[in-house]
Amino acid sequence: MTRFSNLDRKEIIKEFSNETYDLVVIGGGITGGGIALDAASRGMKVALVEKNDFASGTSSKSTKLIHGGLRYLKQFDFWLVKEVGSERAIVHKLAPHLVLPEKMLLPLIDGGSYGKWLTSIGLKVYDILAQVTGDDKRQMLEKKEALKLEPLLPKKILNGAGYYAEYRTDDARLTIENIKTSLSYGAKALNYAEVEDFIYEDDKVAGVKVMDVATGTQFSIKSKYVISAAGPWVDELRSTNNSKKGKRLHLTKGVHLVFPFEKLPVKQSVYFDIPDGRMMFAIPRGKITYVGTTDTNFNLDKDNVKTDIADAIYLISAVNNMFPNINLELDDIISSWAGLRPLIHEEGKSASELSRKDEIFTSDTGLVSIAGGKLTGYRKMAERVVNRISKKMEEDYDLEFEACTTDKIPLCGSEFKKFKHVKKYISEVFARIEPDGFTHYDAWYLVTNYGKQTENILLGYKSLKNNDAHLRMIRAELQFGIENEMVLNPMDFFIRRTGRLYFDIESIRTYMEPLLVDFKKAYDYDDAQVLNFKEMLEAELDSHSNFSLERS
Repeated sequence: MTRFSNLDRKEIIKEFSNETYDLVVIGGGITGGGIALDAASRGMKVALVEKNDFASGTSSKSTKLIHGGLRYLKQFDFWLVKEVGSERAIVHKLAPHLVLPEKMLLPLIDGGSYGKWLTSIGLKVYDILAQVTGDDKRQMLEKKEALKLEPLLPKKILNGAGYYAEYRTDDARLTIENIKTSLSYGAKALNYAEVEDFIYEDDKVAGVKVMDVATGTQFSIKSKYVISAAGPWVDELRSTNNSKKGKRLHLTKGVHLVFPFEKLPVKQSVYFDIPDGRMMFAIPRGKITYVGTTDTNFNLDKDNVKTDIADAIYLISAVNNMFPNINLELDDIISSWAGLRPLIHEEGKSASELSRKDEIFTSDTGLVSIAGGKLTGYRKMAERVVNRISKKMEEDYDLEFEACTTDKIPLCGSEFKKFKHVKKYISEVFARIEPDGFTHYDAWYLVTNYGKQTENILLGYKSLKNNDAHLRMIRAELQFGIENEMVLNPMDFFIRRTGRLYFDIESIRTYMEPLLVDFKKAYDYDDAQVLNFKEMLEAELDSHSNFSLERS
């Protein structure tokens, strides 16, 4: 495994400053990570910079599904359905521990968006376009069959259901594993490194000027080409480049709520109608079930996107409408997340009507920007934009690069040929840690986050000394994150590397204090810095989980 640590920050910045790269990628989300892997695996010399933490924007706040976009059939967007539908199986193959098969139930109700005939035809077309085979092919269920699979569905208005295959992931983990995999092909990457301006030679972009957010110092990176994959911030960088012309971004906000599984004990994922004509998901995941999403226009502070009480009430009302025996309340929310979709603006279209297709913009100075798209299509988005750079390299420098091969490159931690091997490995890990008081969930959590990298964490666990086995395990996780995943502060670890803020929020309250001690030792932080981290983490806990009506 290639070491990837902020303990080496000075050396990384020194190398950035002294080298000339073929390509600088701005943005450490899933699109930027995919571009870095694609370009580096073709032989390009790649540097990636992210102004906050990797996956801290849109790429940790999606619905966390690698799915085919069934609803785009209603918009007759067959090309998008075909592409992302095919991509699901490819991304699952690249990381079967991280992209997990997930059956989806689509209830058919009186007055719903999908009738039985249209659903049957639609799911059949979906199977054909997405090249679905075997047991994953769609099934049409009668009312009794649907209720047997999901007893919480509303008996009075239920007419049956569609039953089809999707995939679930952790978007932030998928992002970091793409970036880590790119390192094995020679790419370099740094978080907390904000691009403030561009370097120009002969009126062409020839690199970037960067602020090291961690230390406040500045440095520059020279490169032949620059790609901006900055998500919601793409237009700001286009403005800095004086090239914000023509098409522009249209930001919409998507919100998800998290409940204890006992409060919403759905047996599998459900894609269901909302009274206003939209659709939403309820997805069980370990200890919790999460629901979402909203789709509303957003024009406020992009660095401070929050779930407000109106969002929460809207989603709770939708859940209670579909599952009449549940009766969720605001006090039942244990966590939430809110993120932005950087869509391409189209006049006269509402937020939910906007296309999810990606677009590539090239300025007169040569800055290439990519925006739009879906999590599922990240690999193809990367392929398209790197193809463009490869062509430019050939024209401008007479350099030739191979075609894209990322459909055959397993991501870090993936040494599994099939999902059944993942399940076998989970059982093996459980057998090893059960004597220390761990549950099957703990083994599942480790393997579905880290894959075979679990071995590194278990080695760290054995080397630590503490009577509390669970504390030793999370300390071993943190040690792994600091040494191999560029964890710089508690938010990186608890939110994006482990997903604990969303999926196991109580573990943060339990282990915050001892892990702050580990951070202090690792980075020689002073008491004031540690106190600041604690206050930041407590603020995150409050903003994600406190939905009392008195909240200001």
